[in-house]
Amino acid sequence: MAKRIFSGIKPSGSLTIGNYIGAIRNWLDFQDEYEAVFCVVDMHAITVPQDPKTLNKRTIEIAKIYLASGIDPKKSAIFVQSQVAEHAELAWILNTVARVSDLDKMTQFKDKSQKNGRESAGVGLYDYPVLMAADILLYDAEKVPVGEDQVQHVELARTLAKRFNNNFGETFVIPEPFVKKSGMRIRGLDDPTKKMDKSSSSEYNYIALLDDAESVRRKIKKAVTDSGSEIIYSEEKPALKNLINIHSFFSEKSPKDIEKMYAGKGYGEFKNDLAEIVVSFLKDFQQKYNSYSDEEVIKILKEGAEKARLIAEKKMQEVKKKVGFII
Repeated sequence: MAKRIFSGIKPSGSLTIGNYIGAIRNWLDFQDEYEAVFCVVDMHAITVPQDPKTLNKRTIEIAKIYLASGIDPKKSAIFVQSQVAEHAELAWILNTVARVSDLDKMTQFKDKSQKNGRESAGVGLYDYPVLMAADILLYDAEKVPVGEDQVQHVELARTLAKRFNNNFGETFVIPEPFVKKSGMRIRGLDDPTKKMDKSSSSEYNYIALLDDAESVRRKIKKAVTDSGSEIIYSEEKPALKNLINIHSFFSEKSPKDIEKMYAGKGYGEFKNDLAEIVVSFLKDFQQKYNSYSDEEVIKILKEGAEKARLIAEKKMQEVKKKVGFII
Protein backbone atom coordinates (compact mmCIF):
# COMPACT_ATOMS: atom_id res chain seq x y z
CA MET A 1 0.00 0.00 0.00
CA ALA A 2 1.29 3.46 -0.93
CA LYS A 3 2.06 5.74 1.98
CA ARG A 4 -0.80 8.16 2.42
CA ILE A 5 -1.11 11.72 3.65
CA PHE A 6 -4.28 13.56 4.70
CA SER A 7 -4.98 17.22 5.33
CA GLY A 8 -7.90 19.61 5.12
CA ILE A 9 -8.98 23.19 5.68
CA LYS A 10 -12.28 24.53 7.02
CA PRO A 11 -14.35 26.72 4.70
CA SER A 12 -14.69 29.47 7.29
CA GLY A 13 -13.06 32.85 6.82
CA SER A 14 -10.80 33.85 3.93
CA LEU A 15 -7.68 31.77 3.33
CA THR A 16 -4.55 33.83 3.91
CA ILE A 17 -0.98 33.94 2.67
CA GLY A 18 -0.20 32.34 6.06
CA ASN A 19 -2.32 29.30 5.09
CA TYR A 20 -0.53 29.18 1.74
CA ILE A 21 3.01 29.50 3.13
CA GLY A 22 2.49 27.31 6.18
CA ALA A 23 0.32 24.56 4.70
CA ILE A 24 -0.86 24.51 1.10
CA ARG A 25 2.51 25.16 -0.54
CA ASN A 26 3.97 22.16 1.31
CA TRP A 27 1.22 19.94 -0.06
CA LEU A 28 2.64 20.28 -3.57
CA ASP A 29 5.72 18.30 -2.55
CA PHE A 30 3.68 15.75 -0.61
CA GLN A 31 1.46 14.91 -3.58
CA ASP A 32 4.55 13.65 -5.43
CA GLU A 33 5.80 11.58 -2.48
CA TYR A 34 2.55 10.18 -1.09
CA GLU A 35 -0.92 9.10 -2.08
CA ALA A 36 -2.47 12.44 -1.11
CA VAL A 37 -5.97 13.05 0.22
CA PHE A 38 -6.92 16.74 0.55
CA CYS A 39 -10.30 17.67 1.90
CA VAL A 40 -12.47 20.77 2.39
CA VAL A 41 -13.74 20.00 5.90
CA ASP A 42 -17.21 21.53 5.80
CA MET A 43 -18.52 19.31 8.61
CA HIS A 44 -15.93 20.88 10.91
CA ALA A 45 -17.02 24.34 9.82
CA ILE A 46 -20.57 23.87 11.14
CA THR A 47 -19.35 23.21 14.70
CA VAL A 48 -19.88 26.98 15.00
CA PRO A 49 -22.83 28.78 13.35
CA GLN A 50 -22.46 29.33 9.58
CA ASP A 51 -24.61 31.09 7.01
CA PRO A 52 -25.53 28.25 4.58
CA LYS A 53 -25.05 30.35 1.42
CA THR A 54 -21.68 31.62 2.63
CA LEU A 55 -20.58 28.09 3.59
CA ASN A 56 -21.51 26.81 0.13
CA LYS A 57 -19.63 29.65 -1.57
CA ARG A 58 -16.53 29.27 0.61
CA THR A 59 -16.38 25.52 0.08
CA ILE A 60 -16.02 26.06 -3.67
CA GLU A 61 -13.64 28.98 -3.02
CA ILE A 62 -11.26 26.79 -1.00
CA ALA A 63 -11.34 24.04 -3.63
CA LYS A 64 -10.40 26.66 -6.26
CA ILE A 65 -7.54 27.81 -4.02
CA TYR A 66 -6.26 24.23 -3.79
CA LEU A 67 -6.30 24.00 -7.59
CA ALA A 68 -4.78 27.45 -8.16
CA SER A 69 -1.99 26.51 -5.75
CA GLY A 70 -1.06 23.54 -7.90
CA ILE A 71 -2.82 20.65 -6.15
CA ASP A 72 -3.36 18.26 -9.05
CA PRO A 73 -6.60 16.23 -9.04
CA LYS A 74 -4.84 13.59 -11.16
CA LYS A 75 -2.30 13.06 -8.36
CA SER A 76 -4.46 13.81 -5.30
CA ALA A 77 -8.03 13.22 -4.17
CA ILE A 78 -9.60 16.68 -3.68
CA PHE A 79 -13.10 16.47 -2.22
CA VAL A 80 -15.61 17.82 0.29
CA GLN A 81 -15.83 16.03 3.63
CA SER A 82 -19.65 15.88 3.76
CA GLN A 83 -19.75 14.08 0.40
CA VAL A 84 -18.06 11.02 1.90
CA ALA A 85 -20.49 9.77 4.55
CA GLU A 86 -17.90 7.44 6.10
CA HIS A 87 -16.32 10.43 7.89
CA ALA A 88 -19.41 10.83 10.07
CA GLU A 89 -19.89 7.07 10.38
CA LEU A 90 -16.37 6.45 11.68
CA ALA A 91 -16.59 9.48 13.98
CA TRP A 92 -19.59 7.89 15.73
CA ILE A 93 -17.77 4.58 16.22
CA LEU A 94 -14.67 6.40 17.52
CA ASN A 95 -16.93 8.26 19.96
CA THR A 96 -17.51 4.91 21.65
CA VAL A 97 -13.78 4.49 22.36
CA ALA A 98 -13.07 8.15 23.10
CA ARG A 99 -13.36 9.26 26.72
CA VAL A 100 -14.65 12.47 28.24
CA SER A 101 -11.24 12.84 29.88
CA ASP A 102 -9.64 12.80 26.39
CA LEU A 103 -11.82 15.64 25.15
CA ASP A 104 -11.59 17.65 28.36
CA LYS A 105 -7.86 18.04 27.65
CA MET A 106 -8.42 19.73 24.28
CA THR A 107 -7.18 23.31 24.63
CA GLN A 108 -8.83 24.53 21.42
CA PHE A 109 -12.30 23.77 22.81
CA LYS A 110 -11.42 25.63 25.99
CA ASP A 111 -10.26 28.63 23.95
CA LYS A 112 -13.26 28.68 21.61
CA SER A 113 -15.87 28.16 24.34
CA GLN A 114 -14.49 30.92 26.57
CA LYS A 115 -16.54 33.70 25.00
CA ASN A 116 -20.01 32.34 25.87
CA GLY A 117 -18.99 29.70 28.41
CA ARG A 118 -18.67 25.94 28.29
CA GLU A 119 -22.33 25.29 29.14
CA SER A 120 -23.57 27.07 26.00
CA ALA A 121 -20.95 25.55 23.65
CA GLY A 122 -22.20 23.08 21.06
CA VAL A 123 -21.59 19.33 21.39
CA GLY A 124 -20.16 19.38 17.87
CA LEU A 125 -17.46 21.85 18.93
CA TYR A 126 -16.61 19.63 21.91
CA ASP A 127 -16.53 16.51 19.73
CA TYR A 128 -14.66 18.17 16.84
CA PRO A 129 -11.37 16.33 17.61
CA VAL A 130 -13.05 12.91 17.26
CA LEU A 131 -14.32 13.84 13.80
CA MET A 132 -10.81 15.02 12.94
CA ALA A 133 -9.46 11.66 14.14
CA ALA A 134 -11.98 9.92 11.87
CA ASP A 135 -10.84 12.06 8.91
CA ILE A 136 -7.27 10.90 9.43
CA LEU A 137 -7.79 7.25 10.41
CA LEU A 138 -10.31 6.59 7.65
CA TYR A 139 -7.51 6.87 5.08
CA ASP A 140 -4.74 5.16 7.08
CA ALA A 141 -2.79 8.40 6.75
CA GLU A 142 0.80 8.04 7.90
CA LYS A 143 1.46 11.79 7.95
CA VAL A 144 -0.83 14.69 8.77
CA PRO A 145 0.50 18.19 7.96
CA VAL A 146 -0.82 20.51 10.68
CA GLY A 147 -0.05 23.74 12.46
CA GLU A 148 1.19 23.61 16.03
CA ASP A 149 -2.31 24.38 17.32
CA GLN A 150 -3.61 21.13 15.77
CA VAL A 151 -0.89 18.75 17.02
CA GLN A 152 -2.96 17.91 20.10
CA HIS A 153 -5.80 16.73 17.86
CA VAL A 154 -3.46 14.44 15.91
CA GLU A 155 -2.23 13.08 19.24
CA LEU A 156 -5.86 12.23 20.07
CA ALA A 157 -6.16 10.43 16.72
CA ARG A 158 -3.08 8.40 17.69
CA THR A 159 -4.61 7.61 21.10
CA LEU A 160 -7.94 6.50 19.59
CA ALA A 161 -6.21 4.39 16.91
CA LYS A 162 -4.10 2.58 19.51
CA ARG A 163 -7.11 2.07 21.80
CA PHE A 164 -9.26 0.71 18.97
CA ASN A 165 -6.43 -1.57 17.81
CA ASN A 166 -5.99 -2.86 21.37
CA ASN A 167 -9.73 -3.51 21.76
CA PHE A 168 -10.53 -4.98 18.36
CA GLY A 169 -7.24 -5.98 16.71
CA GLU A 170 -4.92 -4.16 14.29
CA THR A 171 -7.09 -1.87 12.18
CA PHE A 172 -5.67 1.64 11.94
CA VAL A 173 -2.29 3.05 10.97
CA ILE A 174 -0.91 5.25 13.78
CA PRO A 175 -0.52 8.71 12.18
CA GLU A 176 2.34 11.14 12.72
CA PRO A 177 1.83 14.91 12.80
CA PHE A 178 4.01 16.86 10.39
CA VAL A 179 4.79 20.38 11.60
CA LYS A 180 7.00 22.60 9.50
CA LYS A 181 10.10 23.27 11.59
CA SER A 182 11.39 26.38 9.84
CA GLY A 183 11.00 29.92 11.14
CA MET A 184 8.49 30.57 8.36
CA ARG A 185 5.43 30.59 10.60
CA ILE A 186 3.48 33.63 9.54
CA ARG A 187 2.15 35.81 12.34
CA GLY A 188 -0.58 38.44 12.44
CA LEU A 189 0.29 41.76 10.79
CA ASP A 190 -1.39 43.55 13.70
CA ASP A 191 0.13 41.40 16.46
CA PRO A 192 3.19 39.16 15.94
CA THR A 193 2.40 37.22 19.13
CA LYS A 194 -0.64 35.73 17.38
CA LYS A 195 -0.84 33.69 14.20
CA MET A 196 -2.18 35.10 10.94
CA ASP A 197 -5.75 33.87 11.29
CA LYS A 198 -8.36 33.63 8.52
CA SER A 199 -11.07 33.93 11.17
CA SER A 200 -9.62 37.06 12.82
CA SER A 201 -12.11 39.82 13.61
CA SER A 202 -9.62 42.38 12.25
CA GLU A 203 -8.86 42.51 8.52
CA TYR A 204 -5.48 44.01 9.45
CA ASN A 205 -4.41 40.69 10.97
CA TYR A 206 -4.05 38.94 7.60
CA ILE A 207 -3.61 39.20 3.86
CA ALA A 208 -6.20 37.04 2.13
CA LEU A 209 -5.25 35.13 -1.01
CA LEU A 210 -8.14 36.86 -2.77
CA ASP A 211 -7.37 40.40 -1.54
CA ASP A 212 -7.08 43.07 -4.22
CA ALA A 213 -3.84 45.02 -4.70
CA GLU A 214 -4.98 48.13 -2.83
CA SER A 215 -6.07 46.07 0.21
CA VAL A 216 -2.64 44.39 0.29
CA ARG A 217 -0.82 47.73 0.13
CA ARG A 218 -3.05 49.22 2.83
CA LYS A 219 -2.63 46.26 5.19
CA ILE A 220 1.16 46.11 4.83
CA LYS A 221 1.44 49.86 5.29
CA LYS A 222 -0.51 49.55 8.57
CA ALA A 223 1.38 46.42 9.73
CA VAL A 224 2.97 46.91 13.14
CA THR A 225 6.75 47.27 13.33
CA ASP A 226 9.24 47.28 16.19
CA SER A 227 11.14 50.17 17.72
CA GLY A 228 14.13 51.48 15.78
CA SER A 229 14.40 51.81 12.01
CA GLU A 230 16.99 49.24 10.88
CA ILE A 231 15.86 46.21 8.86
CA ILE A 232 17.20 43.44 11.11
CA TYR A 233 16.06 39.81 11.26
CA SER A 234 15.98 39.16 14.99
CA GLU A 235 13.89 37.49 17.71
CA GLU A 236 14.02 40.87 19.46
CA LYS A 237 12.06 42.34 16.54
CA PRO A 238 9.19 39.83 16.08
CA ALA A 239 7.00 42.13 13.95
CA LEU A 240 9.83 42.90 11.53
CA LYS A 241 10.98 39.27 11.52
CA ASN A 242 7.47 38.27 10.42
CA LEU A 243 7.48 40.79 7.55
CA ILE A 244 10.96 39.62 6.48
CA ASN A 245 9.71 36.02 6.49
CA ILE A 246 6.90 37.00 4.12
CA HIS A 247 9.37 38.87 1.89
CA SER A 248 11.77 35.91 1.98
CA PHE A 249 9.12 33.42 0.91
CA PHE A 250 7.78 35.41 -2.03
CA SER A 251 11.08 36.92 -3.17
CA GLU A 252 13.01 33.64 -2.66
CA LYS A 253 15.78 35.61 -0.90
CA SER A 254 17.22 34.66 2.46
CA PRO A 255 16.57 36.89 5.50
CA LYS A 256 20.31 37.74 5.54
CA ASP A 257 20.17 38.86 1.90
CA ILE A 258 17.13 41.00 2.70
CA GLU A 259 18.99 42.62 5.59
CA LYS A 260 21.82 43.55 3.19
CA MET A 261 19.38 44.88 0.57
CA TYR A 262 17.88 47.30 3.08
CA ALA A 263 21.04 48.33 4.92
CA GLY A 264 20.69 52.06 5.60
CA LYS A 265 17.06 52.07 4.46
CA GLY A 266 13.92 52.48 6.56
CA TYR A 267 10.67 50.65 7.22
CA GLY A 268 8.75 52.71 4.66
CA GLU A 269 10.80 51.58 1.67
CA PHE A 270 10.90 48.00 2.92
CA LYS A 271 7.10 47.89 3.34
CA ASN A 272 6.48 49.41 -0.09
CA ASP A 273 8.68 46.78 -1.74
CA LEU A 274 7.12 43.99 0.30
CA ALA A 275 3.63 45.08 -0.76
CA GLU A 276 4.58 44.97 -4.45
CA ILE A 277 6.16 41.52 -4.10
CA VAL A 278 2.97 40.15 -2.51
CA VAL A 279 0.75 41.95 -5.04
CA SER A 280 2.75 40.40 -7.90
CA PHE A 281 2.34 36.90 -6.47
CA LEU A 282 -1.39 37.36 -5.84
CA LYS A 283 -1.98 38.72 -9.34
CA ASP A 284 -0.67 35.47 -10.88
CA PHE A 285 -2.38 33.34 -8.24
CA GLN A 286 -5.76 34.99 -8.74
CA GLN A 287 -5.52 34.59 -12.52
CA LYS A 288 -5.23 30.82 -11.98
CA TYR A 289 -8.03 30.93 -9.39
CA ASN A 290 -10.37 32.77 -11.76
CA SER A 291 -9.60 30.35 -14.59
CA TYR A 292 -11.77 27.70 -12.85
CA SER A 293 -15.55 27.89 -13.14
CA ASP A 294 -17.78 26.73 -10.28
CA GLU A 295 -19.13 23.95 -12.50
CA GLU A 296 -15.63 22.69 -13.28
CA VAL A 297 -14.69 22.67 -9.59
CA ILE A 298 -17.88 20.85 -8.55
CA LYS A 299 -17.08 18.16 -11.14
CA ILE A 300 -13.51 17.81 -9.77
CA LEU A 301 -14.86 17.57 -6.21
CA LYS A 302 -17.36 14.88 -7.22
CA GLU A 303 -14.61 12.83 -8.90
CA GLY A 304 -12.38 13.35 -5.84
CA ALA A 305 -15.16 12.15 -3.53
CA GLU A 306 -15.57 9.00 -5.61
CA LYS A 307 -11.82 8.37 -5.37
CA ALA A 308 -11.84 8.98 -1.59
CA ARG A 309 -14.94 6.85 -1.09
CA LEU A 310 -13.20 3.79 -2.55
CA ILE A 311 -10.65 4.01 0.28
CA ALA A 312 -13.18 5.02 2.95
CA GLU A 313 -15.71 2.26 2.17
CA LYS A 314 -13.05 -0.43 2.38
CA LYS A 315 -11.82 0.86 5.75
CA MET A 316 -15.37 1.11 7.14
CA GLN A 317 -16.13 -2.46 6.12
CA GLU A 318 -13.10 -3.55 8.12
CA VAL A 319 -14.10 -1.40 11.13
CA LYS A 320 -17.72 -2.63 11.12
CA LYS A 321 -16.61 -6.24 10.97
CA LYS A 322 -14.19 -5.68 13.87
CA VAL A 323 -16.86 -4.14 16.14
CA GLY A 324 -19.40 -6.89 15.32
CA PHE A 325 -21.77 -5.16 12.89
CA ILE A 326 -23.49 -7.34 10.30
CA ILE A 327 -21.91 -6.57 6.92
